[in-house]
Amino acid sequence: MVWVGAFAIGILISIADIFLLQNNKRAKTCITVILKDTLMVILTSLFVLKYIFNFENIFDIASRRISYSWKFLALVLGVGVAYWLLCAFITRVLKIEKCEKPQKKGATVVKVISTFFFALGVAAFTGTIWGKEAFGDLSPDQILINLNSPTEGTDPGVYISLFEGPVLVTVFLTLLFCIVVFSRFKLTYEKTANKTIISDLAKRIVCLILALVILVGGCAYGINQFQLMTLYDAYLSASTYIEDNFADPDTTPMTFPEQKRNLIHIYLESMENTFFSKEFGGYFEENLMPDLAQLTQEGYNFSHLDKGFGGPPRSTGGNWSVASFVNQGTGLPMKVPTERNSYGSENNFLPGATALGDILKEQGYAQSVMFGADGTFGGLKFYFESHGDFKILDINGVKAEGWLPDYYNVWWGYEDDKLYEFAKTEITRLYETGKPFHFVMETADTHAPEGYLSENAEKKFDSQYANCIYYSQAEAVKFVRWIQSQPFYENTTIVLIGDHLSMSKSFCGPINDAGYYRTCYNLILNPAENIGEIPASRLQNRDWALFDMFPTLLASIGVEIEGNRLGIGTNLFSSEKTLFERDGVRFVNNELGYLSKFYNENILVDWETVGKTDEE
Repeated sequence: MVWVGAFAIGILISIADIFLLQNNKRAKTCITVILKDTLMVILTSLFVLKYIFNFENIFDIASRRISYSWKFLALVLGVGVAYWLLCAFITRVLKIEKCEKPQKKGATVVKVISTFFFALGVAAFTGTIWGKEAFGDLSPDQILINLNSPTEGTDPGVYISLFEGPVLVTVFLTLLFCIVVFSRFKLTYEKTANKTIISDLAKRIVCLILALVILVGGCAYGINQFQLMTLYDAYLSASTYIEDNFADPDTTPMTFPEQKRNLIHIYLESMENTFFSKEFGGYFEENLMPDLAQLTQEGYNFSHLDKGFGGPPRSTGGNWSVASFVNQGTGLPMKVPTERNSYGSENNFLPGATALGDILKEQGYAQSVMFGADGTFGGLKFYFESHGDFKILDINGVKAEGWLPDYYNVWWGYEDDKLYEFAKTEITRLYETGKPFHFVMETADTHAPEGYLSENAEKKFDSQYANCIYYSQAEAVKFVRWIQSQPFYENTTIVLIGDHLSMSKSFCGPINDAGYYRTCYNLILNPAENIGEIPASRLQNRDWALFDMFPTLLASIGVEIEGNRLGIGTNLFSSEKTLFERDGVRFVNNELGYLSKFYNENILVDWETVGKTDEE
């Protein structure tokens, strides 16, 4: 039907050409005009679709979602109108003439207001498109939390794409609009007695109406794409769900083994089960993660499938890197900050929470965290400093160690090839302290939109992002094999997990369109002996969230937890149902989106610190 609609639009443009532009209306002429105009409009639309919007399989639009059909028809209509206007000006049926009449008072004010509204509307449209492309499906809580958190350490490419995208387009289109709205002209039509069809006054009115439409449309588009209406829930609609299901780590009995195990926790940036081949439960015909597929068969993978590798779906307050750290480290989602906490200042990152780092610090663990960006980004440095007193080896930390020169800056800071080498050095140092150790690291080279491709990487695929995934997973496995060859491995548990779903819109868009159920990768290797053999039912057909990793991580190093729950998370090795399994994924995610007074008053605030400050 989409092609029928496209040809119908072409014929309508042809009819407008015949009756409004042509003097000769004989049958032969009309047939020629219809064929010429229809083919020109459709072929031009296909050209724009292919070479301007980089759309693949342009003749296969009908098989895609219905929204694509409507977008294509809108494109055909726009091209058709532009083509008709071009013909009208070329044949001089339509003319632009200078307006000689004096300008009325207030006209300049209307022009300025129109330009301002137009610029805001275009910025809303282009900013939303850029945001979705650069960061994927941002949630409202993520937007607000990021606005209230430090942005130091952001990949410079993000700012470059911002200026090359929405800023440049907005400025360019606004300048064009200014030329039209501030120029004094009228539009005349040669085939009527009263030639003027759009006067200077009418032009100003049309421009004002157009600006208002662009403004309202842009804002509505942004609100819809980023689901901003759900912010009402975050501020006004309250829920006691977190409070009702919270197992306080400070009061829940936990028993550590006599010989404490080491824990190496590796966050793999944007790593999904999606990237496996179909035989392993993935989306692709060719496996983008063959090395991880082999490694995964050697450990414990908590899967939503009855066969193949799976993992957790998206969960409220856990769909970006910093939130993933918080979910897995505290058993809690990241929620919209109150005025008392911005997630971005020293000793003020969830001060009321007891995290994994806090627990292990009390047990005498030596702890380090390593990632290739600036640790102040999103307040991540403050989280690890205030919850376990970790040694921070971000871009600034490794420079302080003398491992990199001060001028060095690649990708988000330093690339994964160096990250793995530095990690080997730091893990060795931790082992030599003689203490049990907890080492956390996060890769970065598979970050959206296209990743960072190492010069050592094989270019096996046409897509840079696919090559980044392939190389990154292979390097992760090499690193694990190195750990397994070390003298401390026998007493060490390794956890690998995708921090969140990939935000690469260009790479993952077709996957979303196909309706594939995307989940994060997860694997636990060499857990404590008391885990033992567990039934397949605890590994397969599971619905769980990243916050369930909090008690699961402790259990993996042999900690016995009374009730098998901490925060709102559930030990996945146990027979206890997760909240997702007990109450349903959609219900739990909805509840976590609501205002939680308990969270605001007990997690975002440390009342002991507040009290001391007030007394002082």
